[in-house]
Amino acid sequence: MSDAFDDLIRRVEADPAVLGLVLTGSQARDGMATVHSDTDAYVVVEEYGGAWTDARRSPELDEIPCSLSDLRDTSDRWQRYSFRGARVLLDRLDGGVAAMVEAQATLTATEADAWAREQLDGYVNFVYRAAKNHRDGRPELARLEEIEAAPWFLWTLFALYRRVRPYNKYLSWELVTFPLTEPWTATFLIPALTERPSTLFAPLETLARERGLGDVLDSWDELPFIRAYAG
Repeated sequence: MSDAFDDLIRRVEADPAVLGLVLTGSQARDGMATVHSDTDAYVVVEEYGGAWTDARRSPELDEIPCSLSDLRDTSDRWQRYSFRGARVLLDRLDGGVAAMVEAQATLTATEADAWAREQLDGYVNFVYRAAKNHRDGRPELARLEEIEAAPWFLWTLFALYRRVRPYNKYLSWELVTFPLTEPWTATFLIPALTERPSTLFAPLETLARERGLGDVLDSWDELPFIRAYAG
């Protein structure tokens, strides 16, 4: 950690208005920090004001004030992974800050079902588009559709496990630290995603049907055509 972070710790501990301090980013995740990694920290306060109004960013430290209402707000799905693996260094709410961090980093059953349905349909759509371009002799456009399919796949897969999609930087770390069931290992998943995401269609279809999302797949009349291309 840097001198700037040590100074932040001193200021936080001395200020009763601060309700929590949450370490995120590579420094919070074992094995991810490098010599180039800065420190990312959320300073949790009741409301913005005074010293805790605007974020301060430097090569050593990103100091980010966060109000309680914003920490409770889980509507920004992309932001939520920043709290996965986060370390709560100060919690003056007797576990309340930790509970809100956990709520950011995981999905409720309702969220997981809604996200999985939406993202699965999107993934199928892009595989279908890739299949059509491949059929029509446009391999470079099929490749573009494959690239588009990858993020939809990731959102689907992790939602099926009630988890938030990792940032690409942390995908391998996530799969090693918090393994999914077979076949979703880093050595299986990452090469397929970077080469041709449609090849993951069959195992994802199996998982989706096991989790009760067969109706999403069966809404596609083109399913045999999609399967043939993906296979």
